[in-house]
Amino acid sequence: MRHLLLGAIAGALFSVAAQQYVDPTKPDEQLTKAEAELRIREWEGKVAKLQAESQAVEAEVRQLEKQLADLVQAIRRCNDDIYALLGVTEAEVERFRQRLGFIEGRVRQYRGLSDDVLAERRSEIAALEADLNALRKEKLALLPEFYNRIVELAREIRGLYREPKVKTYTVGTWERDRDCLWNISAKPHIYGNPFQWVKIWQANTDQIRNPDLIYPGQVLHVPPPGEKTLEELRAERAYYRKKLEQQRRAAEQLQQAAPSTQEAQPKRGGE
Repeated sequence: MRHLLLGAIAGALFSVAAQQYVDPTKPDEQLTKAEAELRIREWEGKVAKLQAESQAVEAEVRQLEKQLADLVQAIRRCNDDIYALLGVTEAEVERFRQRLGFIEGRVRQYRGLSDDVLAERRSEIAALEADLNALRKEKLALLPEFYNRIVELAREIRGLYREPKVKTYTVGTWERDRDCLWNISAKPHIYGNPFQWVKIWQANTDQIRNPDLIYPGQVLHVPPPGEKTLEELRAERAYYRKKLEQQRRAAEQLQQAAPSTQEAQPKRGGE
């Protein structure tokens, strides 16, 4: 009798368990009414759980947003105290921020250039470093927002300097190569621009006394291409002034040496 009772209880439990379980792979259209209701209750439970988790996350987000707003206010009050201590305004800070941002943008552009191009733009990099050093001397550079950025930026600018590669050219003959400073400067692998000839002259004044005279076999140093320096421009102007003066004197000497072509005019009345 006892065994029969235990068997009946076990059967009932198994039946309840079977009723509480629905094969998840079974299509909806094949479910019985009881199975469909059970599946609906399962999804309702999942939805309720997700809704509860979503509400908990939203509450946490609201709490974090409040903490963030409090931190922003605290930072703003701290900045106001620092600005007052330095005697600066928010507008001045913003202008400083923009100037520093401009230098940072230029440095990013230079980072993508090759070593040869960086060597050619050495003067531009030096000017950029001078601009940064000017910012470093201002009291706003002490602000926490800027201090570390300026230190890092100075390190990056120093890393942009490249030494120019020394290029040389061996002078050929006029008959074969038509070599003069003007023609050498015009060669594509030199400058591709004859008007740059003065750069070669000024880089080789130890062996070129007269830029109109160079000799086969001379090994000339060729500076990197770029804008003429102030010294090069001065030398070029002095050269052309000297050439004009020589041409003027030559014209005067030629005029003085030429025989007079004016014929004597006959006197009137047989005089």
